[in-house]
Amino acid sequence: MDTRVLAGALAVICLLLTGPSAPSGDPAPHPLPTDAATGFVANRVMTWNICNPCRSSGQNMGRAADIATYAPQVVALQEACVRDVDEIRRYLKQYYGLDYHVAYGSVLRNWSRCGGLPWHPGGYGQAILSAAPITDGRLVEYPDGGSEDRGYLEVTTTVAGRPVRVFDTHLAERRQEEVRARQVPVLAAEVARHDRAIVLGDFNAVPDSPELHAMWPLATDANPACRPSSGGDCEPTTDWYSRFDYVFLRGITAHADRVRPSAYSDHHVVYADLAPL
Repeated sequence: MDTRVLAGALAVICLLLTGPSAPSGDPAPHPLPTDAATGFVANRVMTWNICNPCRSSGQNMGRAADIATYAPQVVALQEACVRDVDEIRRYLKQYYGLDYHVAYGSVLRNWSRCGGLPWHPGGYGQAILSAAPITDGRLVEYPDGGSEDRGYLEVTTTVAGRPVRVFDTHLAERRQEEVRARQVPVLAAEVARHDRAIVLGDFNAVPDSPELHAMWPLATDANPACRPSSGGDCEPTTDWYSRFDYVFLRGITAHADRVRPSAYSDHHVVYADLAPL
C-alpha cells in the first residue's frame, strides 16, 4: 500500500477513535446542551465562584462551556486567576463566539493558587466579563481581609442600553463572621452612592446572617422570594447546601434568578434576567 494512503487511513482511524481535536493543543470544546443560548442574552447577569484551588482536566474549557450555556451580558467571577480568566475568555471567543471585555480585581499574587514563577506569581481575586465595553474600573481591598486579602471590584458597563455600576466581591471565609461584619459596611457605603447598581459575588453568609444586615436596606436579591426572613425559600448555591452567592439589585428589578450546579466548582452558577432598565 502507498505510504501516503496508509498514513491517511491511520489518520482517519485515529479521528474516529478520539474525535476531533482543538487547535493549538487546546482540549476539545465541550458541546453545549440543546437549550443553550445562541448568543449574548440581553439583560442577563451572572455570578460564579469558580473555585480555587480546584484542579481537573480541561477545567477552563468546562468553565467556558458553562458560561456559554447561559451567555450572560455580565459575568462576575471570584477566586479567579488572571491566566485562567484569559484562557476562559479565549475559549469563549474561539469556540463559542462570545467576545467578552474584561476587568481584573486581583487582591493578591499567589503562586500556590495561580502558578507562575515563585518570584512573579499570578494574580488572584475577582474578574468581571462584559459583552459591552467596561470603563471606570476600581479595585478596593477591605481593611481586614481575614485569612487572606479580600476586596471588591466595581466597573461601569452597559446593560439594556443604559450604563450601570456593577460590583463583584468575595467576603472573608465562612467562619470569619466578625471580619465580614466589618467588610459589608465598606461595600454598602459605595453601593449607596449609586441610584442603580448590580452587586454580584460570594458573600460567604446566608441571608439572615447579621453581617448582611447592611446590604438588605440598599438592595434586594434577584429572587423576590429570597429575603433574610424567608429561610428555605432561598435556593442553596453551594455543594454544602448554603446560600452564599447573590445577585443584589439596587434601582433594578429582575424576573427571578436561576441556580445551576457545575462540575467545575463547589459553587453553583447563579444568574438572573433583569427587567428592562
